[in-house]
Amino acid sequence: LNTSYALTVCRIEPENNVHLILEAFSEYKSLNIVIIGNWSNSQYGRKLKEKFSQFGNIFLLDPIYEQKTLNQIRSNCYIYIHGHSAGGTNPSLVEAMYLGLPIMAYDVQYNRETTQGKALYFKDKNELIKLLKKVDEEQLQTIAHSMFEVAKNNYIWEKIAEQYSRLF
Repeated sequence: LNTSYALTVCRIEPENNVHLILEAFSEYKSLNIVIIGNWSNSQYGRKLKEKFSQFGNIFLLDPIYEQKTLNQIRSNCYIYIHGHSAGGTNPSLVEAMYLGLPIMAYDVQYNRETTQGKALYFKDKNELIKLLKKVDEEQLQTIAHSMFEVAKNNYIWEKIAEQYSRLF
């Protein structure tokens, strides 16, 4: 039994590319995916849950708001997959970075900036599958270490407060 899993935590919205991630994992069955989100809040979420719940490697969980439980699930994942394609610096991405998780992120400028270009990036289902197939343990450890270092050096209240202070 393969207990390794990729993880995504997000609002179940089209701009978070949940459909793309699910399509990739419905074809790439060598790794489990756990997606935590608000499946019942929209037609988009309900349709995806109905379509992809039948796959043995896909686990669709309702929102978990208890931070300790969420961090436990996060910190035990093999890869964190971040599908957000709109917005700015995303809290769930920064939290995953702080936990020192290897990250595969949707390829948009602000995800590259947040991770300082040190994560792995995908634009579509096929690129995500290709990344999953070729990534190795050593590469994942390097990315995980880089993510923690970037978070520790950039996303701290002292530094953020100082930047706001300069701005005003």
